[in-house]
Amino acid sequence: MVYGKMCKYFLVVITVVLTQSTICTGDTDQRNERSKPGGLFGSNWGFTPSKRFLSLFTVVTWGQGQCTAPSGEYGNCVPNNECLPRGGIPGGPCAAGYGMCCVFMQSCGGIARENGTYFVNPNHPDAYEGTGSCQLTIMKTHPDICQIRLDLDNFAISQPEPINHICNADQFLVSGGSPAPSICGTSHGEHMYIDAGLGQSNPITVTVITSGPAFPRTWRIRVSQIPCGSISKADQGCLQWYTGVYGRVKSFNFDTKTGRQLSNQDYSICMRTERNFCGIQYTACPDPSNNRSRSFTISGNSNSIVNSMVGSGTQGTPNSCTNDWLLIGCARVTDRIPVPNTCEDRICGGTFNAEVSTLERTVQSSVRPFRLSFHTDLIEAPNDIDNRGFCLDYTQQPCTNG
Repeated sequence: MVYGKMCKYFLVVITVVLTQSTICTGDTDQRNERSKPGGLFGSNWGFTPSKRFLSLFTVVTWGQGQCTAPSGEYGNCVPNNECLPRGGIPGGPCAAGYGMCCVFMQSCGGIARENGTYFVNPNHPDAYEGTGSCQLTIMKTHPDICQIRLDLDNFAISQPEPINHICNADQFLVSGGSPAPSICGTSHGEHMYIDAGLGQSNPITVTVITSGPAFPRTWRIRVSQIPCGSISKADQGCLQWYTGVYGRVKSFNFDTKTGRQLSNQDYSICMRTERNFCGIQYTACPDPSNNRSRSFTISGNSNSIVNSMVGSGTQGTPNSCTNDWLLIGCARVTDRIPVPNTCEDRICGGTFNAEVSTLERTVQSSVRPFRLSFHTDLIEAPNDIDNRGFCLDYTQQPCTNG
């Protein structure tokens, strides 16, 4: 993935001369050929145009995220003699063999000075069962960097405790930028956007704290630096940022079989509004693991049937969302006819529906920009038991003239 145009361009001019034993065929005297006008480079050069001379112009690009190493990691395509001095790992040739695909990795105590650096656990790619604090410091590569994107390519640390789902053994923390929730458990493929502030002197720190019983922990987190004017830059206040007409969003540590909804979460998930699209629909993800879907279990005892709950209400109000919720601006059931005059903002419970029900329904919203806000408090028991969080598939809806 390429963020910004932070590449150096080099023009490599290669002249390939195809020759046989002589420059010209037959018995023609080369001195006579030199004397003829209109040669390859004009009359002063003396060679006639020939298929034996081929000028090949190759543009080689050095820059960020331009290549993939055989191990699967993204690397930066740099000149062959620069990878090792910059602290990188050679990952094979790139740019038609004129460069080296250089992978940058750091672990505990490391400093990320290159775009696309990976933060990995000790013993990577093997698991790590030790305890302690493992920290990466991220330095901006340029003052014009506005955001840091953290891609959790591989992320598995110990689960939260089973009663209130608090990360009190292992934790993943981000500091120095915009607020980000503390997470734990398993979140392969998730990501975070962190606002990096102005200037170049304020580093971002990423920390994995491990404690408690031995556990096979693994993490590989790619750190991408996003320029202020990049089209990859997320909207302000969005911890997660999705592009495209359709996609899938999940809470951290979501899994229908073994996941635990994390406590103390408060962040926004944003979908970029694509051109000529004015609405969005959300549907609970399929759940092939359970007889009754656990794709949306935010509050209540999910070991039994829990209906959907809606609205903010007040503490103790039946079927309302006062502690844990997913906020969707003016949410309505999609196929309700006639279209209701009212809508809801918060949805919780154990069934995904914009109305109180035990049946899942597709929910729509026309509030732009498209954004979900997820909130959980620090208490689960005794009322909230074994909740998994949420997984939703979204599809943007085109604008109409009606």
